[in-house]
Amino acid sequence: MIEWLLLLLLAIGVGFNLLASVGILRFPDVYTRIHASTKCTTFGTIFIVLSAIVYSIYNWRLSHETAWITMGIHSALVVIFLVLTNPVGAHALGRAARKSGIRPYGAVIDELEGRL
Repeated sequence: MIEWLLLLLLAIGVGFNLLASVGILRFPDVYTRIHASTKCTTFGTIFIVLSAIVYSIYNWRLSHETAWITMGIHSALVVIFLVLTNPVGAHALGRAARKSGIRPYGAVIDELEGRL
């Protein structure tokens, strides 16, 4: 039973990371590529790390070794830091691209013209 749950979580995570890769290759400009890379990799990585948390809890219940619960806590911290830092990094990249003069592909109206 636990193997199927882990397989499902890992498959969802890898699927979203694969979608991020396709988005980076297919989208036309830096802004949409940032969107694809941050949204999909955040969601995919959360599922992959969630499988590590489930695995550590499962093994901790069987053996009661503290190393497993330590691994689960560290994995949970990874998810928290990922959720906190990934949007900030994406925003910084987008702002730097806009300040360096890269315009969005196909934009007719630019509301940030002259404001940055």
